[in-house]
Amino acid sequence: MSDKPILEANLSVGQVAKRAAVAVSALHFYEQKGLIRSWRNSGNQRRYKPDVLRRVAVIKAAQKMGITLEEIKITLSTLPENRTPTKKDWAIMSTKWQAQLDERIAYMQRVRDLVDGCIGCGCLSMTSCPMYNPDDIMATAGDGAIYLEAPDKALATKLCYDSENKIGTNNK
Repeated sequence: MSDKPILEANLSVGQVAKRAAVAVSALHFYEQKGLIRSWRNSGNQRRYKPDVLRRVAVIKAAQKMGITLEEIKITLSTLPENRTPTKKDWAIMSTKWQAQLDERIAYMQRVRDLVDGCIGCGCLSMTSCPMYNPDDIMATAGDGAIYLEAPDKALATKLCYDSENKIGTNNK
């Protein structure tokens, strides 16, 4: 390693924490996870290059979007020489994360729409659920909260059951 990164790395952990509005322990954690890096000065104190502030900003923005630290690390690792993201890099990274965000938004909309009723967990504890699960028919569609995780599959299973058993029709 050349002396140049060490000479440029002149921000203390406290300075970075204050400027980035994160706890010192968060910086240590990010470093431990390989998201940021520091150098040690002659007194064995951590020192950071100023561009770490942008890297921490990217990490915080991604976390607020619900991107996991592992996903952030994978994305940051695609940058040449582990450099700090540029505006163009951010555009590419955020585009990659948009599909994940769209999935999360769709999931949260289903939660919002079904929050006052059964979510298809198969508990059979609700007596007047709009998505009542007679005979645990949802078990054939899969495990867990089927109405949220696989709403199309859940609806198909329920409609099939209802039509076979003449539920919801006048043909009893």
